[in-house]
Amino acid sequence: MSYIRPTKINARFLLIAVSKVSLISVVLFILSACKDQKEWNDRSDNTFTTDQVMVIEPAKISRLIPARVKYRDEWAQDISRIMDELNIIKSKENVCSIIAVIDQESNFVANPVVPGLGAKAIKAFQTEVPEKFVRQFGPALGSAISRYFAYVLTNEPSRQNSFLIQMEKVKTEQQLDLIYRQIFVYVSKQFYADEIANAAAKLTGKDFGERNNPITTIGSMQVAVRYARDHQRDNASVNELRDYMYTREGGLYYGIHRLMKYPAAYDKALYRFADYNSGIYSSRNAAFQQNINRLLKLNMALDGDLLLYDKDGKASKQPSRTEIAINQLFADYDLSIKPERIRSDLLKEKQPEFEKTLTYNKVVWLYHQQFRKLAPYAIMPQVVISGPKLSKDYNTNWYANNVNRRYLLCMRAGSGSRRR
Repeated sequence: MSYIRPTKINARFLLIAVSKVSLISVVLFILSACKDQKEWNDRSDNTFTTDQVMVIEPAKISRLIPARVKYRDEWAQDISRIMDELNIIKSKENVCSIIAVIDQESNFVANPVVPGLGAKAIKAFQTEVPEKFVRQFGPALGSAISRYFAYVLTNEPSRQNSFLIQMEKVKTEQQLDLIYRQIFVYVSKQFYADEIANAAAKLTGKDFGERNNPITTIGSMQVAVRYARDHQRDNASVNELRDYMYTREGGLYYGIHRLMKYPAAYDKALYRFADYNSGIYSSRNAAFQQNINRLLKLNMALDGDLLLYDKDGKASKQPSRTEIAINQLFADYDLSIKPERIRSDLLKEKQPEFEKTLTYNKVVWLYHQQFRKLAPYAIMPQVVISGPKLSKDYNTNWYANNVNRRYLLCMRAGSGSRRR
């Protein structure tokens, strides 16, 4: 909601399009592609919409934070400084978006207490980690490592103060995270049995602890550690990065980066909040999937993932249902677009450039041709949220609407009054 920037249209693509479709279709395509791009992130062109309310001073940001929050002024100062560092416009919309996500994720606590975390963590550790071992080392070796871990949890560093006993007592993610790190360091050093000798080299040489640590999201804005590593601003080790993310500043820096530092033509803050939960551009991509569903009369899941991904976030070579459907769609409409081109385009699904690809724009064009109206740009992704930190399963719609409720309260807050 910061400013409007027209989408750049690839001239070479338009020349190709003109040769294949009518002039009026091309015009309609351009109008569709040039929708208002309400980018909420950087301020490089210093262009603002006329109805924006700017919140420059930390004192004004503080007044938008709920009055129940401790150290409100300190939170506001950090938010203001980080927005400056990341070159994010301090509009009321942007500030309230950040405030709403922080409040939803942690109620403005840098390292929040999670009720029942110990018991939930033990259950997750006993189910998720063995599965990771099997994927990494195969059924036989993975099972052997899992059995060794079970022994370590119960007996080390001593039976009186075992890792299992320590885990039962934890109250915060950071406490649990530190125990996990100790466990993985201990296990890496203790692997010596002949039958798992080959595993020892893998354990010490491939970031074993980090790859298997069940604590994957951290801090006041619950940012994925993998995201922070991908956008790390220094050369700190992964454990130093984790420790930093548990601080107020560290949690805010990577959370604000994750929420704000990508352009999207969303007409509602709701969709950016959905993306924060289910993945960057998942709202846009879910609409893309819905467009295909309507064209082919299918019932694909609208999860916003156009390809299949492994646990490390790498795209699988196996075609997804969406990819198969696109190939079918283009064949049905006699569009000679090769599967290799479609796959190449879909690999951009987490990027703004996906909207400039031939695959995306052909689907938009076909939708307009078929239904005589512009294709929806974004919808709510249908994604289930689960994990050891949650009391039950939720979905992205629940998450986004809860954040949006906090956002609207912030937006209604008067500049001279404090929120309750």
